[in-house]
Amino acid sequence: MPNADPRDIHPDRRIAIRAGERQYHIELGPGELAEYILLPGDPGRTSLIGERLESVEVERSNREFVSVTGLYKGQRVSVVSTGIGTDNVEIVVAEILAITERPTFIRVGTSGGLQPEMVLGDLTITTGAVRLESTTSFFVHEGYPAIADYETVAALIEAAERLGHRYHVGVTATAPGFYGAQGRPIPQLPIRYPDLAKEMTSQLVMNFEMEASALLVLATLARCRAGVVCAVIANRTTGEFVNAEQKDAAEAACVETGLESLLVLADMDRQKREAGTDRWRPSLWKHTI
Repeated sequence: MPNADPRDIHPDRRIAIRAGERQYHIELGPGELAEYILLPGDPGRTSLIGERLESVEVERSNREFVSVTGLYKGQRVSVVSTGIGTDNVEIVVAEILAITERPTFIRVGTSGGLQPEMVLGDLTITTGAVRLESTTSFFVHEGYPAIADYETVAALIEAAERLGHRYHVGVTATAPGFYGAQGRPIPQLPIRYPDLAKEMTSQLVMNFEMEASALLVLATLARCRAGVVCAVIANRTTGEFVNAEQKDAAEAACVETGLESLLVLADMDRQKREAGTDRWRPSLWKHTI
């Protein structure tokens, strides 16, 4: 085979995911995902987002990974739930990358607010994340930053403004757990960093959540766009926590903003193509959707 790719002759047997094949965990294959993808954590949220689509072409469910692809206001989009935690995000992003060209990711989730001015139901738009988790350390140096793509930040701000949702923009802290890993006391267990929330607040960190840094780091490494919008369902400085009705409203606002941001990003991409550039800039802006 004179023209054979040496990687095909001597494949790396450590590779568990094969590009262009149906993926083991998400059970999706080539062509089943759109270029613009929402990533909720909760698999139940995928079905709720799917109800907002005009039409659905793909539905899939395996473990905590629930997916749907369809049209939203004429734009093809996909939704893939990640479950909880950065380890799950690694699985989802790796498998999506194996069956897509260069996807755009927007995480839509919930979080705990760390600044006293935050009101339950507010949205947080992440510019970067403190890497309190260890998943990303298997990919990059400890000092490597988790940064949101600037186009996704701009799109999320535009989306929140269009929809009239109150929002905050800033740095997120991604924790590897919900209780001790976020400084919450556990009566039966010791925790190492009981003042963690106070420290993050003093450093002007905006919110705690459990997935953002992995998404941002992996997307950056893959040369993909990624952004994060979360609803505030708890305020760690005041001790407030949402009731069921408030939680539903907050999650709806987050999902609406995520979907609208995908439309904004699609608009940006059209503007870039028309201008013959691969970088969007404010002077290109033409609101068509």
